[in-house]
Amino acid sequence: MSVVDLEEAIGFLSSDSEAGGTDRERREAMRRYIVMKLLANGLPVPSLLQDTDRLGPPRLLATYHQRLKMLDAQHCPVDARIEAFLRRYFDRTRGVSALRLPDQTIILDRHGIARELSLPFDGDSYEDKYVSSYRVRNGVLHNPANDRRTTKGTFHIVEGGLPIPRDKKTVPRQAFTALFRAAMNPPADMLELPFTHSADKPSRAFVSLLIRPLLCPEVEGVCREQSMEVRFFAPGALVSNLDFVESIFGNAGDPFLPRNDAALDVEHWSGHTGCVILAPHLTQITKKEAGLPCYSDATDRQREDGMCWRSEDERYNDGVPFKLTCRDEEGVIVTLIADNYYGYCKKEVKTQLSYAANLAGNLEEEHAGGAIAFASFNLGDEFLADSRRYNNRTFDDVAGDYASFIDARPEGYGIDRRFPQVIYVSENARASVNDQRICWERDGVEHSIPLRPGCIYVTPSGYRFRLEKHPAAPSWRLIGTASEGVFCHKPCTVSGGGKSEISKSIADYLLHGPIFVADLEKDLEIVESIFRKDYSSRWKVGGDVQPDYTSRPSRGVLDTTRSLGSVIKLLTPSVDYTDEYNHWLESIPNYIYAIVFIIKRMHKPSEGDWRRQFTVDIVNGHDGHELKIGGRKLVGTYLRVGLLGENTWRTYKLRQDFAPAQKVQTEDDISASVIVPGRHMDSPGQHLDAATSYKFTQNCEYRLFQRPDDAIHRGLDKLTEADLSRSDNFIVNFEPLTRKQVAEICDRPVDLSQFTEPMQELLKNARQSDDSYVVCSATPRLVDGVASQNPRYLQTRPDLIDPVNRYSAEVGVRLFRAVPDGQPLRLPVQAVLIGRRNNPPDREKGIRSLAVYNPIHYQEFPELFMDFISSLTGKSPSTTGAGSEGALTKGPFNALLPIVDLNNAFVSSLLTGLAGFSTPAGFIGPNVRVDHDISLLIPEIWCRLKPHERDPDFLIREHLLEKMEDYEFEGRQIPASRLGYRITPRFIRRFAGRVFDNPAQVFDDDILRPETQDAQAFAEGVLHIAEAQQRVAQMYFEDGSAELACPPLKQLLQYMAQGRTENGLTLESPELRSQFTREALLASEWYAGRLRNKQHRDQYLWTKHVQSLEHFLSIPDFRDDAVELRISERLQYAREQMARSLDPAYLESLKGTLGASSLRP
Repeated sequence: MSVVDLEEAIGFLSSDSEAGGTDRERREAMRRYIVMKLLANGLPVPSLLQDTDRLGPPRLLATYHQRLKMLDAQHCPVDARIEAFLRRYFDRTRGVSALRLPDQTIILDRHGIARELSLPFDGDSYEDKYVSSYRVRNGVLHNPANDRRTTKGTFHIVEGGLPIPRDKKTVPRQAFTALFRAAMNPPADMLELPFTHSADKPSRAFVSLLIRPLLCPEVEGVCREQSMEVRFFAPGALVSNLDFVESIFGNAGDPFLPRNDAALDVEHWSGHTGCVILAPHLTQITKKEAGLPCYSDATDRQREDGMCWRSEDERYNDGVPFKLTCRDEEGVIVTLIADNYYGYCKKEVKTQLSYAANLAGNLEEEHAGGAIAFASFNLGDEFLADSRRYNNRTFDDVAGDYASFIDARPEGYGIDRRFPQVIYVSENARASVNDQRICWERDGVEHSIPLRPGCIYVTPSGYRFRLEKHPAAPSWRLIGTASEGVFCHKPCTVSGGGKSEISKSIADYLLHGPIFVADLEKDLEIVESIFRKDYSSRWKVGGDVQPDYTSRPSRGVLDTTRSLGSVIKLLTPSVDYTDEYNHWLESIPNYIYAIVFIIKRMHKPSEGDWRRQFTVDIVNGHDGHELKIGGRKLVGTYLRVGLLGENTWRTYKLRQDFAPAQKVQTEDDISASVIVPGRHMDSPGQHLDAATSYKFTQNCEYRLFQRPDDAIHRGLDKLTEADLSRSDNFIVNFEPLTRKQVAEICDRPVDLSQFTEPMQELLKNARQSDDSYVVCSATPRLVDGVASQNPRYLQTRPDLIDPVNRYSAEVGVRLFRAVPDGQPLRLPVQAVLIGRRNNPPDREKGIRSLAVYNPIHYQEFPELFMDFISSLTGKSPSTTGAGSEGALTKGPFNALLPIVDLNNAFVSSLLTGLAGFSTPAGFIGPNVRVDHDISLLIPEIWCRLKPHERDPDFLIREHLLEKMEDYEFEGRQIPASRLGYRITPRFIRRFAGRVFDNPAQVFDDDILRPETQDAQAFAEGVLHIAEAQQRVAQMYFEDGSAELACPPLKQLLQYMAQGRTENGLTLESPELRSQFTREALLASEWYAGRLRNKQHRDQYLWTKHVQSLEHFLSIPDFRDDAVELRISERLQYAREQMARSLDPAYLESLKGTLGASSLRP
């Protein structure tokens, strides 16, 4: 989307923006535009805003309004499509006349109108029974009546369309029509626009919005970006909800204009239409008013769902918020939402995207987070590029191949044409912190350029480095970043499972402190003994590892051929070492390891005796306790990995050469994915296998509805404090602080100093300003006197705020792979890291444990899909409940049978072959609380693994993963094999040592084997999982949706529900497990049926597109628009695609894609 589009769609003003004026001037311009909109709709304008010019806009717009009144029955194309669907759906419902959307609404045709309308034009606050709103120095704050959403009994679906999931309530058609009409007639005060609240005669109206959320990411040369269309309607008092929606998904403009008509955008419209109507007053409607039967006349299902009444004053859904959806297979979905909590609006867009993706085929809407993680390293004071050894490319090669974006200079370096802070350097460049220069030789002449902070230097291999000041020391260092990253995809992740955390930088969570020395001379003697030791006898006789030292002696610790990582492995206990050697390692005082590793990292053989380099200061006549090199103190970096109790942090030292990975956020919650066969992609240098399919995933959101759990601790969440210091935030569930309250904070200098600089400056400036309110990151809203557990704000997507981060990362990959300029850069998903939310047992409350997993589990597809089907979770601050979130964790928000999503995920997993690893949030065992520490850590490890090291077959073969087996406990069989495989001490020794100094201390037996914390809790937790899986699977048979499951999943459901399949197979049966392979999938008749479904739906879509364009061309009034929009060219394209879909060869071209699910059993 272009800069101009972003301004119109999401109100984002970049440094390239052409929007002139100050915030105040832009706001005044928006007010003038709103006044004209009020006049055009015949609504009263506050006297202070009226234009007194007798020949000005009021006169003209009054005439315009009278003309509009004559066309009230003429709706825009998208509304006409919605009403046609409602007419078709309810045409045989007795006593029901046509259901109509509002004839007149204030159309929010660009971002920012809704925000200005949500508060009085002459005030900074607005309050009614649904929301309290404030204009704050850092944006707008809206506190809805309910501070979070509920999932229990919330989701209702109208009977008569597609099959209804068992966990949803079935609603009679008559009731929907009654509730729809009530939604169209809200109380008068709910229609009041907050903007005019103080006027003598406030304006009352509906507001409406058109959005086009992403449904399919573009894969250049294969498929174009696609979106669906969604219309939102809200009574005027709830206009802030539409500000929220457009800030996330973008404003798609005025729906009356042909250029915004999705039916004419055949290249990008998926053919699906959504409608969302906000109507919180529906909780006051009685069941009788909704047309529900009395109890004696109700069916068993109606009684079970509460869709009947015994007393005439019973309210629909017992007066609890709900959402009611109407949909069928034609591709239109309409939802009434009886609440104004903002999360419902976002989740409903998610629901409708999921619906559209399943109807379209080959697409998935995923509940996922994700990032491309690039391993980074502390390079110290000097760095020699020597980049030819990585891809044999020189600066002249890349300067010639990429002249379109590299401005090459004759001296042998280049400057990026788009971002001048990105600088391309020679293959033999040498960077020196001491010299503060980058030098290289070219044609026998040495050249140099300054080494500057804020610049990114790119070598011909794509490896990047930068100058950075140490965050806790006066020193500077070079940070290097790998050319290739790992696209980590976190799908099927429950609420609170770490979707957002996977893309957060670990930098904000690092701690820094000195390298401790107890007694310098004694400690260095121990270090000396470690350096001098002969390590050739450490291996266990008869073990798996038996090196031959006859030809090459065992290397010493300071041997230049032994890396720091090798030393860490050398000094980490291992099952491959002798007991005697392991006992010796355990006898070494823990703090000595940090001294050994930092000496190994910092000492250079050319500098002579290492003992002379490392000293301590003399303090009060005695040796100090902080290690120094030369004249400066050495600083170590530490990371929290878990807590014991409430306040005891488990912190561990990181390797001295560790630097936080560079992350490019790709997902946060709502993701659009497409599966593309490798043979369809002509991708030079990108090593794509023609026989494999690849998943391409993109974030559907421009802004992310973040819950900053750690921000309540001043200074801990640096990103949130920086974000909330901006002036354009949309904030929910925080306290509006007055100047007096801010002054009280500022008068406590110790507390104030604990915030980061941006938040301190915000509070100080707010104290001095004329603003009525400000939001502080550490002050969530009070609900019934208790701080809300669900404070939120809309975070602008990081790649919009800092486009250089993504750009430089993609440039690095392009250079490394030597992808030709102009050719697409393919960045498919490479790793799946699912997130769990695990709780400890609470026997007093009858809560059983889910905390039976260690930091990383791997499950083969049968066990993995048993988890996906149930999607169990502990309680999350986002919701009011815990338990099963349903298939792939979005069950509550699924308008179709969950088995449809499961079928898609099954085909996707087998086609791509992406292995299913998972990580925990919350707890590991009943005693070790990890919160999101593991979610943040694992990408750091994963991006430091080579591709073959992420292969589960390799990990199992090398005993880095251990298979969990069923066992007996207190007379009961515990089915622990369902947990799959888990990492072992060998995994920790080999891979965690790439991050930590002493990895065995980080992941001890309590963490690697949670059953050692509490054997009973572990056994009960596994049984709890098995019983929940059985209960969830049984629901698929109760509602008949198991009949829609693909054959392997149907048999898996039978096993989950009954302990064996109908033909007697169990989870261990080879006949069952062999069906969970790509080969079996491609050879199956049911997969061929999915491809035929996809072909038929594409034929239907393109036929509809052709008809829409032909109809538009036939209308004389649109002749000029047809020329401007090149409708004839679009029609030609649509006819070509229709012919392609009708060709028998099209079916073969679909092989390797998801195809499309059947929607009915």
